[in-house]
Amino acid sequence: MPSNKRCQLIARDNGAGLSRDLQRLAEALRETGHTADMLGLPHRGRFAEWLTRLKLKGKKPAFDVNVMLERIRPEFIPAATCNVVIPNPEYFRPEDRAALGAMDEVWVKTRHAARLFDALGARTRFIGFDSEDRLLPDAPKKQAFFHGPGRSGNKGTAALLQLWARHPEWPTLTVVWRRKRVDTSDMPANVRLVREHLDDEAYRRLQNEHRFHLCPSQTEGYGHYIAEAMSCGAVVVTLDAEPMNELVTDERGVLVAAHAAGAQDLATLYAFDDVAMEAAIERCLGMDEVAVAALGQAARRWFEENRAGFPVRLNEALSKLQSPPHPSPLPRQSQGRGD
Repeated sequence: MPSNKRCQLIARDNGAGLSRDLQRLAEALRETGHTADMLGLPHRGRFAEWLTRLKLKGKKPAFDVNVMLERIRPEFIPAATCNVVIPNPEYFRPEDRAALGAMDEVWVKTRHAARLFDALGARTRFIGFDSEDRLLPDAPKKQAFFHGPGRSGNKGTAALLQLWARHPEWPTLTVVWRRKRVDTSDMPANVRLVREHLDDEAYRRLQNEHRFHLCPSQTEGYGHYIAEAMSCGAVVVTLDAEPMNELVTDERGVLVAAHAAGAQDLATLYAFDDVAMEAAIERCLGMDEVAVAALGQAARRWFEENRAGFPVRLNEALSKLQSPPHPSPLPRQSQGRGD
């Protein structure tokens, strides 16, 4: 395969995390001299899948590498010489597991995911990932708490709101949560809930104005809102559970004891221990400026080092990717209802 590879990036264009992943992956590939064509897909449908297979049947591969994000799209396998998937364990469905043997490699965002896919017999390679730099260096900061789960239901938001309701003496917690069909009628007086859409500038100001970001995720494919908070130099409070504690350590944030509370596809879901979270909030409230600055600066350093290393790891993964000796077998067409 040539040193500079033509890559096709394939994912559902969901206007949220996957769309951002496509963009950042393309940027990192282009930084190291590769070509990256982004293919944003709608919801999976059996007719569209059949039509794609028909179009590609008998044709030579147009790309060196297909890079599939989150889900495996078997119908696109003939379009490239090599095929890899960058999965999010919490959304890796049974039909993806059935198609795993057709992938030449699995590129993982976390060490936690590496262990999960090694156990499935996949050939895994750690690439990590990267998030947008959200820092506004001149933004005034206040000793306040922020939680930005977006539309997700896996960020521990409901449990956090219940805990805040039991502590009316705590300062205001700003929550940006746009998830539909959530009862917000009994919101604590010391919670400012933002349900409406904020433009990027307004949201970025909120990220930078708050010194403390509460990120008690139940699970993460990578952890963009954690990494974005770290880019702002915030003190990030998250769970002492995989993979959240790969991004945040005691040296660059605050970890909260957690326990397993379920599963979602390949991922274990975690919940924080109330007493431990209460202690973490009280610790934040008691921090002086020196302690806050030290944790925030360490978080920022990690973000910068990770950002610099991501294109390097990605380029190394491409350079070591080998064409299979024989064409990978195509799995049978999915009979599922789609994602």
